[in-house]
Amino acid sequence: MFYLFPFTQSQPTQSLIHNSLINFQYMYVILVYDIGEARVAKMLKLCRRYLNWIQNSVFEGEIKEVKLKELIMEAEKIMDKSHDSLIIFSSRNERWLEKQIIGQERNSLDNIL
Repeated sequence: MFYLFPFTQSQPTQSLIHNSLINFQYMYVILVYDIGEARVAKMLKLCRRYLNWIQNSVFEGEIKEVKLKELIMEAEKIMDKSHDSLIIFSSRNERWLEKQIIGQERNSLDNIL
């Protein structure tokens, strides 16, 4: 498979290819939303298509940057920005975050094959 990357004489080809490939890399994301009750079911369904449900309005998982942008665009169609919020924490690597659970974990990922 070949990809064509636009470039100008002033930009080195190697850095252009590297920058273009960043969009194909995975990132680790924690997504939290606070959505009006009438829109919660739609947002839940949308987020489950892209990430793993952790507990009420909280999702996590690895996702490509392009897919994250797609998720955000779809979420903005559901949201009422004057009342709702969507918060996304992202990292290039899950190992850079420490996860500590106190109390009952709502949805353990250990059950997934």
